[in-house]
Amino acid sequence: MDKRDYYETLGVERNADEAVMKKAFRKLAQKYHPDVNPSPEAEATFKEINEAYQVLSDPQKRAVYDRYGHAGLSGASGMNDFNQGFGDLGSIFEELFSGFAGQGRGGGRRNAPRRGADLRVDITIPFEQAAFGTERELEVPRLEECDRCHANGAEPGSAPERCSTCGGTGEVQRRQQSPLFGTIVTASPCPRCNGAGELISSPCAKCNGQKRVRVTRKLKVNVPAGVDDGTRIRLAGEGEAGALGGPAGNLYVVIAVESHPVFVRNEFDLHMELSINFAQAALGANVQIPTLDGTPDKLDIPAGTQTGKSFRKRGLGIPRLQRSGRGDLIVTVRVTTPTTLNSEQKDLLRRLAESFGDETVEHKKGFFDRILGTD
Repeated sequence: MDKRDYYETLGVERNADEAVMKKAFRKLAQKYHPDVNPSPEAEATFKEINEAYQVLSDPQKRAVYDRYGHAGLSGASGMNDFNQGFGDLGSIFEELFSGFAGQGRGGGRRNAPRRGADLRVDITIPFEQAAFGTERELEVPRLEECDRCHANGAEPGSAPERCSTCGGTGEVQRRQQSPLFGTIVTASPCPRCNGAGELISSPCAKCNGQKRVRVTRKLKVNVPAGVDDGTRIRLAGEGEAGALGGPAGNLYVVIAVESHPVFVRNEFDLHMELSINFAQAALGANVQIPTLDGTPDKLDIPAGTQTGKSFRKRGLGIPRLQRSGRGDLIVTVRVTTPTTLNSEQKDLLRRLAESFGDETVEHKKGFFDRILGTD
């Protein structure tokens, strides 16, 4: 049985961002989670929803899925580790379902540490920098721990107090017996501390008791040689600060590469077109060609070369990303026909045409007619 498209499963467009996917997942999870929907079909549906979100919320897995579909995820390294990548799946379940527990299952604390959000920055770099690598400085707005209160939310000289209503858990629980599921524990945010587990009588003047502040931080990112359009660079821990002592998220730098006036890239190979005149094509020549390095190279054109012929120059392409060696430079020859000739040149060409004698065929005759401007 074929798997459903992951985007279709979540009900989102293929260009949906993290926030849209997270919202869609929350909505579906609230409807189909086995703890709230006893239908046998709901469990199977929830597994599909969960699998789809685990893949699409991870930038690397999503990139593989977008390119290769389900086949690209089968047996791929790391594809079964769904605790990595964008979003904190555990915190979503904690927020949604910490209040539901079947027999033998307990809910998580609402004020448990939560991982910070991942961030994305898009940068555009020249073709040469993508090939040979570069370093860029970024300005990244993000949430960081408040340095005035050291992320406890209270004005210096005071401290948060543990909430006596919930005992610091951030939630109040109610137990009830179900003939089908046994003991069910439902939980809701503590009405006194609003789920924080603590009370702050003197909020920090800088963060207003939020424990985090928004700042713009300058960061340097090393762009390795060989990156291509759409390459993602992960800076671990450079996302937003976590909440309640949780780890920081990651920063993902997405590369866009400018086009080049001469070269076109195909993976790690470079392609270019080289114009030569018909004399060079017929007699052969040694011509100079540009390279991405900036140092000219030589190309031998053998006699009798036809337009469209390609030549490969080994090792003059793009450095291979995170590997040794480089791709190749493929030069495709285009034989040009002159548009203006002086009388001496025309006379030489007429004599050349006559030298073919009776063996001159129609397409050869037409070639000289075009050059000489005759019918």
